[in-house]
Amino acid sequence: MCGIIGVTGIADASRVAYLGLYSLQHRGQESSGIVAVDGEGAARSHRGMGLVSDVFDEQVLSELPGDVAIGHTRYSTAGTSVLANAQPMLARYREGPLALAHNGNLTNAVQLRSDLVTKGSIFQSSSDSEVLVHLIARSEAREPEDQLLDALERVEGAYSLVITIGRTLYAIVDPRGFRPLVLGRLGRGWVVASETCALDITGATLVRELEPGAFIRIHGEELDPLPTLAAKPHRRCVFELVYFSRPDSTIFRRSVDGVRRALGRELAREHPAPGADCVFSVPDSSNAMALGYSEESGIKLEHALIRNHYVGRTFIHPAQAGRMAKVKIKFNPVREVLEGKKVVVVDDSIVRGTTSKALVQLIRHAGAAEVHFRVASPPITGPCYYGIDTPTKSELIASSHDVEQIREHLGVDTLGYLSLDGMLRAAAGAGDPGEFCHACFSGDYPTEIPEDDLAGARNAAPLLTIPV
Repeated sequence: MCGIIGVTGIADASRVAYLGLYSLQHRGQESSGIVAVDGEGAARSHRGMGLVSDVFDEQVLSELPGDVAIGHTRYSTAGTSVLANAQPMLARYREGPLALAHNGNLTNAVQLRSDLVTKGSIFQSSSDSEVLVHLIARSEAREPEDQLLDALERVEGAYSLVITIGRTLYAIVDPRGFRPLVLGRLGRGWVVASETCALDITGATLVRELEPGAFIRIHGEELDPLPTLAAKPHRRCVFELVYFSRPDSTIFRRSVDGVRRALGRELAREHPAPGADCVFSVPDSSNAMALGYSEESGIKLEHALIRNHYVGRTFIHPAQAGRMAKVKIKFNPVREVLEGKKVVVVDDSIVRGTTSKALVQLIRHAGAAEVHFRVASPPITGPCYYGIDTPTKSELIASSHDVEQIREHLGVDTLGYLSLDGMLRAAAGAGDPGEFCHACFSGDYPTEIPEDDLAGARNAAPLLTIPV
């Protein structure tokens, strides 16, 4: 999962991109970068490891002049967490400098990379995104738009892209629309970003969300919709609404906050907790879910866990040891709220189980009499191949343990997961539940998955061993 932004037709575009990346920081904390293109077509790049605030300062931004820029903040799903894999990628190209920022994951990247290496391509990184750069460069088409189409016809999986070729900005969404991308207007210029929260911080006004298969070209003030990519069934990632996107964003034509409240209401209907004294969230992504649970159940909403906001999102920390350390410093319980109480804890998901078990221990030590854990999504039983870092079943507690075993492992009195139908009903609202990808919950993958990946997922040993 990554955050991307493209800016064109705006003076000091790199500063606008920088602001947008700040609001997309939740989508990736490993590295960030900006490529800016000036009026002469010269491209300049700055990338670094760490948070946006660590990588950029006034001096760096002053060295990125131009009215065209793209930016990226990275959370790795393919390729290691090193500077060589930081984006945007920048290459010398026959049509002018080519810069690319990618959110998603290409499911056939390994095969394509092997074929390209056989034909003489030399890769500078282990990122799947570099495959796209090589495919574009190898196209024999005359026009840049056709070169891009040639490359995209060969890739499979999830991709939302912002690309500059010379001073022209392109924005592209894969035909299934796994990842969000929105278009905004700022003065006489344009901003394209992963979420609407990036438009808000830059002062841009939302024009529309780019639909699956969208392919647009922006040069200066002029925006040209190009022929859409070949149609495929839409498969919007439901986990974007459950966890990844910011609650103040609107994606897939839905308020993220509104969907999360609906998830909480569905959860309360499916898994009530009669006799409980209070309900509270595991902050921050489940705040609205706990609110919805409280509204539906009538159980008092409390703030019983305080989050240290100077600690990043534990789920997207690239190392398991780092996740464990962060759990211990990320939350602190409010003893006065918990002591002697029967409590309902609402979380958005359980992935590995490490965070949840440590949280329950904190809550118990603060004096809670009973702990009832409620999860506003179904058990995650399979890896995601479209941009979420769950590459094998070994990292997923629900892939090898049933709900009762997980309850015992967490040390809670009761455990309830939202059903798949309940989650899709809440996410869809008045829309079509069939447009969502829910493969990590259901095993229903919308694309062909390479056999090597499937074999690895099937044969992986469980991460935890729970006595039965």
